[in-house]
Amino acid sequence: MKLRPKAAQPATALSKALARVLCATESKENEAKTENPNNGSEEYTEDSGPAGVNGYPQLTAGLPRAPPLSVGSSPVSAAAGLDSGCSQDGVRYFSVMWCKASKKKHKRWEGDAVLVTRGRTATLKDMEGKDIGKGSGYKVSVLASLSEGETLMIGGKEVEVMGVISPEDFARGRCFQEIPVEREELQTKSAPPPPSRRLASKPFCPPTMLGRADHPGSKPEDEQTCRPRHDPLAPGALVMPRPSPNHQWSNNKLGLPVVDVVVDPYLTTHLRPHQRDGLLFLYECVMGMRAVACHGAILADEMGLGKTLQSVALSWTLLKQGPYGGKPVAKRVLVVTPGSLVQNWGAEFSKWLGRERISVFTVDQDHRIEQFLLSPLHSVLVISYEMLLRCLEQVQKVEFGLVICDEGHRLKNSSIKTSSALSSLSCNRRVILTGTPVQNDLQEFYAIIEFVNPGILGSSTAYRKVYEEPILRSRQPSCTDEERVLGEERAAELSRLTGMFILRRTQEIINRYLPPRLDWTLFCDPSPLQRELYKHLLCHRVFRACLQGSVQTHTHLDCITALKKLCNHPGLLHSTVKERKDRGSVESSLYDGLVELFPESYSSGGFNTADSGKLLVLSDLLTAIRQLSPSDRAVVVSNYTKTLDLLQDLCVHMGYTFCRLDGHTPTNQRQRLVDSFNSPYSQNFLFLLSSKAGGVGLNLVGASHLVLYDIDWNPANDIQAMARVWRDGQKKTVHIYRLLTAGTIEERIFQRQVSKQGLSGTVVDLGKGAEHTSFSTSELRDLFSLTDTPSLTHELLNCTCSMDGSVQAVVQEDEQVSERPCQLGRQGDHGGAGQKHLSMSELMQWRHFSGDTHTFSDPYLDYARNNITFAFQTTISQTTQ
Repeated sequence: MKLRPKAAQPATALSKALARVLCATESKENEAKTENPNNGSEEYTEDSGPAGVNGYPQLTAGLPRAPPLSVGSSPVSAAAGLDSGCSQDGVRYFSVMWCKASKKKHKRWEGDAVLVTRGRTATLKDMEGKDIGKGSGYKVSVLASLSEGETLMIGGKEVEVMGVISPEDFARGRCFQEIPVEREELQTKSAPPPPSRRLASKPFCPPTMLGRADHPGSKPEDEQTCRPRHDPLAPGALVMPRPSPNHQWSNNKLGLPVVDVVVDPYLTTHLRPHQRDGLLFLYECVMGMRAVACHGAILADEMGLGKTLQSVALSWTLLKQGPYGGKPVAKRVLVVTPGSLVQNWGAEFSKWLGRERISVFTVDQDHRIEQFLLSPLHSVLVISYEMLLRCLEQVQKVEFGLVICDEGHRLKNSSIKTSSALSSLSCNRRVILTGTPVQNDLQEFYAIIEFVNPGILGSSTAYRKVYEEPILRSRQPSCTDEERVLGEERAAELSRLTGMFILRRTQEIINRYLPPRLDWTLFCDPSPLQRELYKHLLCHRVFRACLQGSVQTHTHLDCITALKKLCNHPGLLHSTVKERKDRGSVESSLYDGLVELFPESYSSGGFNTADSGKLLVLSDLLTAIRQLSPSDRAVVVSNYTKTLDLLQDLCVHMGYTFCRLDGHTPTNQRQRLVDSFNSPYSQNFLFLLSSKAGGVGLNLVGASHLVLYDIDWNPANDIQAMARVWRDGQKKTVHIYRLLTAGTIEERIFQRQVSKQGLSGTVVDLGKGAEHTSFSTSELRDLFSLTDTPSLTHELLNCTCSMDGSVQAVVQEDEQVSERPCQLGRQGDHGGAGQKHLSMSELMQWRHFSGDTHTFSDPYLDYARNNITFAFQTTISQTTQ
């Protein structure tokens, strides 16, 4: 190893040293230059000393002058040359340039890198965090005295030290950011009063007189038109933040006067406090005011908080106003949404703005995209994800100023066609709306972030090396203290970066505006036929092979599907046996011998309520609602079309009027069904809903009862479905009933939901899939079991209550709920940190009812109690906040 003094060696790319020289040169020029005389244009001045505002040169007449160039390869502290950059354990970090070892005088530097020295070893990492060189055997004194400008040979590569990196910047991964992401400083209240406010205080002049040249109050045309669209001084006015000087320099090339952007007063009167905050947040994000070079945002509020209204207000504001000269920021807005919500979005724009103020074009079978292209009247295009793929070429021809993706968590895979299609659009102002943001792992989190703000987290490889792997490694029980600390630091940095453009509020904010909600989890006694079939399946050789690990991966999924069908109704299993008995596959052999267990006269096409414990409870429950509250209506939700067929047969058998929405319902008819059901004059008693087709976004406040007939692996899907009736606009007390077959796989799935992710669905265990495709042998053994007990879940709690609904005197420890730094949400957001999520221990705070109790304190359940073995109940209302 040999140290050599720094040589004058030109680089092909702009090196960090050159960048620092340019910055220093420009700073000296700024100090030396005198102010240009006023040329008549508006003068931008800030009384902040010679350095100007935020450390940038003072703004003078005309356009603001450019800020100094910033080094984008790796953030190095201002005192890098003086700070040793040594951590407590003697590790030092440097920003370097590297090239292949060569004796040439003029080196060809190939890129930036990070050098880590520890004792007598040195490791070279590229800007994606990968190790590209290692060396050992160096003298400790040499590495300890390494300073800027010196060179070092590492693994066949020559590196030149450019600066020192602080241990904090390395621990948080900032040194690997190609573009340092810092929060944009907004103009503070201490700034001089904006021109628009000064103009507003002057005497009123008749509009017909202002344009006359001989009128003393006449002014140049530009100054007349650069007024706020609405009065910023009016009571309750919602005024958007004014751009900072740096933002003006980057975005106001024409030197237009800054004008206040004021939200339409009609919309402002309907916005609740959290919606006003959300609109401010979205505006700052899409205008690039929160983070430098970032124009995307993720609004991850829980269901029912008004994400649609906030988006409508943002769209209308950008279509009509702008901070520079009052010119609109966007000419057209694109809204991409699931097919079932296309008409709903059109209705929401009309509801809040009126058809006479804005023209919204919704793409469906009767309205083609070609019509939108030919007409300049439409400001907003609403299209489904599926239709977008078909019409991508036509959509790409339109210049959109804002793109809104509803239920945007479906973009969690960057390789799917939908994500690629949306990413191909030229618009960089992108907003994702989602109530269930991250449902699986950190890679899905990256895909969503990469769509709204491309490049902010680096390449996929860099993200994996810098953030994902250290974070996941720190969560392993066998991790070292160093790995744990590094993972926590990287998670904190990831939270800081994403917190600039992600807003997450929980439903606690809006609970006080809604009527009480009673949540019931009901454990239903399986019928004798269900028990017999269940035991037969568990003893089948295919199930035993799954437990021994001697079958293919997909086989255990077939077994799980069979058990879930049986829990819903044996008839679903009977029809499957008849359809597949001749296939000869492993799946068909799974059903061997089942037909013989059914009664000879059994027909899957026939209808027998008593064959299913859950169906028996549902039947009694609907009868009670119909008799005790004739004006009430109910929604019944299932994940499967075949189960909806079964429920439809129940409606026909009981004589109930109903409507149904599933994947086969035409898109252009779905909103019509919803509006008809919500009408106070609707004659339908039931709304049969597929959670896959309509479990998100729909507003079914016409019903005050909801029954979730089956359970999903992903708790977020269940939470979305259950939120359809408890939304803004609901006037009655809401009753939510979740049905589970006691002692079966459904109760096991429920336990996994509660213990690992919580029923709230707002915090998801990153790194562990919510949609399970693989299981360990112990997990399968747990799933493939049947217990003859009223509630296995209650037994696992080791609860000694009287099981009569009396509230437990639980001693709560004042523990601060730790917020995972990598979860969606910003620190300090209302309803974010500190919110408790349901866990197995928190079930102790619910009311517990045995099926033998004298009353459930719910008149509907008292009527349907015959087949209920156990129940958990909690009440959500303004009194619990």
